[in-house]
Amino acid sequence: MKKEEMGRGKIPIKRIENQTTRQVTFSKRRAGLLKKTHELSVLCDAQIGLIIFSSTGKMCQYCSEPFRMEQIIERYQKATGSSIPEHDSREQLYGELAMLKKETRRLQVNMRRYTGEDMTSIPFEDLAQLELQLEHSVAKVRDRKNELLQQQLENLRRKERMLEEENSNMYRWIQEQRAAVEYQQAAMEGKAVAVEQHQVLEQFPFCGEPSSVLQLATIPYHLHLSQPSSIN
Repeated sequence: MKKEEMGRGKIPIKRIENQTTRQVTFSKRRAGLLKKTHELSVLCDAQIGLIIFSSTGKMCQYCSEPFRMEQIIERYQKATGSSIPEHDSREQLYGELAMLKKETRRLQVNMRRYTGEDMTSIPFEDLAQLELQLEHSVAKVRDRKNELLQQQLENLRRKERMLEEENSNMYRWIQEQRAAVEYQQAAMEGKAVAVEQHQVLEQFPFCGEPSSVLQLATIPYHLHLSQPSSIN
């Protein structure tokens, strides 16, 4: 036994820092503990109740058959003279329900006052206070309404500026397209004139350079008739 312990080596009893190693060790030792607990319960006819919570909050339990865990805990309480305090949840629920009903009635009364219903039982001081509250509420509603109207007005102004800018851009684009079309038309007309002049020169084959022919064509032609000499 000593040699076996020496071969395994001593494991210090302290918290395992590595989470994976800790979980593996927990699973192995939990299985061994449950096995030993079952053997003890069967071999010795012992009543055992075992509850285990892992570091992650998972619960594992063992209870000797044919008993239930509640019976084992009750026997433990009787043996030790201790008891687990029991809270009657029904009483707590009834108390919370009564408080909620009371608050609901109070809110309903206040709502009827704000809507002008059931005013006969309200004293003068409460009526004056209610009037001030209503005036304050009306002022807040009016301020909020004016704020929303101002926001809508700003949005409309912003849209108007955007539309004006788009209109200006569209007008500028149309002017540019019109200028481009006029330029193309002028270029085509100039080309047509040049072709027509070339055709005229081909019909009148004068000698010399084409430039001289153009000059002759541009010089005005006048006929001067000489008067006949008088016969004495």
